[in-house]
Amino acid sequence: MHRRTFRSPLLLALILGLGSTLLSGCDKPDRLEQIRSEGTLKVLTRNTPTTFYQDRHGDTGLEYELSRRFAESLGVKLEMTAIGTLDEIYQQLDGKNAHLAAAGLAINPERLDQARYSSTYLEATPQVVYRRGNRQPRGLDDLYGKRIMVLKGSSLADQLRNLQLDNPELVFEESDSVEVVDLLRLVNDDEIDYAVLYSNELVVNQAFYPAVRVGFDLSEPRGLAWALPRDNDDSLLKAVERFFTDIRTDGTLDQLIERFYGHADVLDYVGAQAFARHMLQRLPRYETWFRQAGDQYSLDWRLLAAMGYQESLWDPEARSPTGVRGLMMLTLPTAKFVGVTNRVDPKQSIFGGARYLVWVRDQLSTDIPEPDRTWFALAAYNVGLGHLDDARILTRNNGRDPNRWIDVKDHLPLLSKKQWYSQTRYGYARGNEPVHYVQNIRRYHEILQWVTQPLSESAQVPEGQYHTPGILEQLPQGI
Repeated sequence: MHRRTFRSPLLLALILGLGSTLLSGCDKPDRLEQIRSEGTLKVLTRNTPTTFYQDRHGDTGLEYELSRRFAESLGVKLEMTAIGTLDEIYQQLDGKNAHLAAAGLAINPERLDQARYSSTYLEATPQVVYRRGNRQPRGLDDLYGKRIMVLKGSSLADQLRNLQLDNPELVFEESDSVEVVDLLRLVNDDEIDYAVLYSNELVVNQAFYPAVRVGFDLSEPRGLAWALPRDNDDSLLKAVERFFTDIRTDGTLDQLIERFYGHADVLDYVGAQAFARHMLQRLPRYETWFRQAGDQYSLDWRLLAAMGYQESLWDPEARSPTGVRGLMMLTLPTAKFVGVTNRVDPKQSIFGGARYLVWVRDQLSTDIPEPDRTWFALAAYNVGLGHLDDARILTRNNGRDPNRWIDVKDHLPLLSKKQWYSQTRYGYARGNEPVHYVQNIRRYHEILQWVTQPLSESAQVPEGQYHTPGILEQLPQGI
């Protein structure tokens, strides 16, 4: 008689345990379900002007704003962590401690064994930059024998390595102890010959380093994208793709890009030098009044200061050919309206300008959100509420959004063309002027934000003391 027996109770336990494990594995939630269950989206980023930083209102930056909206679309909180180097970002992208990286990353074929990329949300061109006054490089041959620096671990470093295969004379240095702003400073101060970076990084920082110029484009534009862990779980990637499709369709992506890049290329070398010089020589005389007016009317004093510079170069005696006068260039009717009795008195002018800006802003439709509401108010301060309303009507009639600055600023210039202004209530206007007016103020405002809070908003900068990296160092001594 043959008897079948299990040789060990342990073997039975192992078999049952294995079956249980296999069954439970079938029910394991995917990454998107885990994120929703845990209630937190963990995002890696970089602390740079093009990605993630803090201003007086808190966290901001293009990557932060995109990540915040994505987390909101998932119904979870955002946990954003700034990482020191690009190599570390890819190393920490494991799906558990970090779900994705939103760090201004270009799609890099050399990293495909470490990460998967989303569709692109912005294109940027690899560029070789040099210092104004030095010989402009126009091709790879001009880089031979020069000191060139690039961020370690970047797609640009991999691109240069590939170029070395056919150009062994091309030598460059990789560094993970610098960021893009450091590369620009090194070029600006003539400490290195060239740096390689992306066009979006240059355009945002160039006002701080006005001596830096583009030598040549290293290649065609490349797409920036989010990076996700390299595994078989597609759930989060699919959610990311749906998110980008949605914000492309509803215009949110274009609006965010305009917010962070739409005013970035305003200042040329001469303009940046003049702004830095006037910031040292003139602004300290009026800063206290800008601050007091900002406090009284709940405005950022640096926005008021930027307006004052655009209007008069901080000159209280300024006068236009049409009779507009003073630091904030008030017309006689406007001055009377806001209670200014002496337009060339700088304190009266500053407070009057602030009062009028708030009044204009309060006349705008409540449907216009910030920060667009501020840009609309600035445009109306310049061209008048009537012409702004005309431009908004043209915007709506052309199928665009009259509550978004990115759309309305395309239609303001039409007010100078008879084909268009003949359709409006208030008629002809120099519609290009308010567009340039707003762009200039946004750029001056951004610079003032950077130079008056170099570390954080809590680190107070004494009134009248500024440090603009790369600009002030170039000014002749004693001016």
